Amino acid sequence: MNIDLTGKTALVTGSTQGIGLAIATGLARAGARVGVNGRSAERVEKAAAEVGGDVVPVVADVVAGADEVLKALPDVDILINNFGVFESRPAMEITDEEWRRVFDANVLSAIRLTRAYLPAMTARGWGRVQYIASDSAVVTPSEMIHYGMSKTALLAVSRGFAKEAAGTGVTVNSVIAGPTHTGGVEDFVYGLVSRDLPWDEAQREFMRLHRPHSLIQRLIEPEEIANMVTYLASPLASATTGGALRVDGGYVDAILP
Repeated sequence: MNIDLTGKTALVTGSTQGIGLAIATGLARAGARVGVNGRSAERVEKAAAEVGGDVVPVVADVVAGADEVLKALPDVDILINNFGVFESRPAMEITDEEWRRVFDANVLSAIRLTRAYLPAMTARGWGRVQYIASDSAVVTPSEMIHYGMSKTALLAVSRGFAKEAAGTGVTVNSVIAGPTHTGGVEDFVYGLVSRDLPWDEAQREFMRLHRPHSLIQRLIEPEEIANMVTYLASPLASATTGGALRVDGGYVDAILP
């Protein structure tokens, strides 16, 4: 399968590490000009060097608004709404402010950028918008229901914008990522299992206790998410829109909308 994104410009929000960095790298390898986004100029520069190819540094806080992003990258063909925050918190201890903060970061920031970039895509008759959701959208974890809520919202947002773009040549999809092996997730795992355990054992214990629905019984590597995103960003995926594509390791107890 030959995925060629030569001549296309992409923006990947939150792409200085983890899944976002893997996605930016995958798009660049397919020939796209890629906007690498983060809040720190130093981290963006480091990530851009790692991604390689034709990279545009986009130093901006997407939660604060879209203006700084648009100054750095006024137009894109491919928008990957990857940025997100997560934390573990007992359900009854989540404050109103924490609910709002997670929703603003994970949902509203993506909506703003979609509103900013989608009109030009539809006018050209080609574009790709994706939202990186999570298995938490459909199997909400008790230890972070505010995060699960935000990812469920993204499924509705992506379906709605797909309808808005119907018949224009622009596709809009969400990608449901399962528990993924990143530095932040390692910290999260060790917040739920003993830090005395070696990483391989800690990972297995986390999956057994907290993610038993996974059929692959391991954390997913960021590149596995990036492979799906790169395909959906390509002309080869022209008939896939309004979907929630799973790279989640498999479910046995979830029903997708």
